[in-house]
Amino acid sequence: MHWEGAASKLIRESEYLPGKSSKLPEDKGIYKRDVEITGLPRIRQRSGDFLFPGIDERKEGEMKRKARVILVLICLLFVAVSATGAAEAKGGTKENSNAIVLAAFGTTVPEALSSIMNIAGQVRARYPETEVRLTFTSNIIRSIWRKRQAEAQQWLDRGVPEEILYVKNIISTIGDLQEDGYRNIVVQPAHMFFMEQSHDLLQYVNGIASIRTKKEKWRPFDNLVMGRPALGRPGEQYDYHGDVEDVVATLAKDVDRARKSGAMLVYMGHGNEFWSTGIYREVQNNLRERYPDVVSFVAVVEGHPGLADLQTQLTQEQNKKIMLKPFMIVAGDHAANDMAGPASDSWKSVLSEKGYEVEPIMEGLGSNDDFARLFVDHIADAARERGIVLK
Repeated sequence: MHWEGAASKLIRESEYLPGKSSKLPEDKGIYKRDVEITGLPRIRQRSGDFLFPGIDERKEGEMKRKARVILVLICLLFVAVSATGAAEAKGGTKENSNAIVLAAFGTTVPEALSSIMNIAGQVRARYPETEVRLTFTSNIIRSIWRKRQAEAQQWLDRGVPEEILYVKNIISTIGDLQEDGYRNIVVQPAHMFFMEQSHDLLQYVNGIASIRTKKEKWRPFDNLVMGRPALGRPGEQYDYHGDVEDVVATLAKDVDRARKSGAMLVYMGHGNEFWSTGIYREVQNNLRERYPDVVSFVAVVEGHPGLADLQTQLTQEQNKKIMLKPFMIVAGDHAANDMAGPASDSWKSVLSEKGYEVEPIMEGLGSNDDFARLFVDHIADAARERGIVLK
């Protein structure tokens, strides 16, 4: 029972206030007199079948002091309970206040979502006690999913997870975690390399992490840090050459499949028009060094080496059979259209026109468990940097 309610009940039941004298109603001879405690409602005291008569000033003073002590203790208890309630209302101090945000470029192709969900599954399997949330860094893709929310059941019936259908941007995702009481967050980009998307994501993370409130206790987070993409990022802290080797090591099954079919292995990457895409040439060199018995190529949709460069390289080979696969997290729109689409300018169409037998493989790298676990390792590195313990 709340102490306010108990006190109010006591006051309502008593008609006898300090400084007044009034005879209590008889109760089978049990109550014989009133005892007045200054500062509190008149309390009926009982011992056996009579009240203590003749209470002197010394005893009355002791009773007053005890009453005040009890009142102070009740007040302190009320304050403690109120503070606890307020903390619970705000989310409280979580026993595990650490969280992970998996930031993928995204896709609008429902069949391609399995690659992203596989990465998320690998992360959740490694850290079952840690909150993991998804965000898409592509503004266009998020806007498409937002429009699809108007027919939500249709997409849910097609197997689209709710966390994809209602995906939010990085600012909203981080803000929700802050509201839910999470204090340490690792943002892990599910991108191939540190290019435009990862660069912009890092600006958001660093911007929010830089917030300094006047009072330290109101800072939104204790730690907010970003991991590195699959192929790493420039800098001395982590040698991206090692990340390239790690990625190539996870491609053994693709190479084995091409070997068994007697085909050359051609990967189509995304690339971009703003950053150097030399990393793809480095991947190709590493592939050939690691798997010398299978001829491998890596080209990109945007940037260099492009489809024209690929065709020039192919003319140096006698083999006319190609296994074509996306060097991307998902086999989404680029894979379905630019790589394997029916249009005359798709890679499959162009290469087929040149006399090659082309077998497209519609599977993103995110569906490769070994590849997906690289992001788990990068999360562990980022967490270790800041002393964040993920469970």
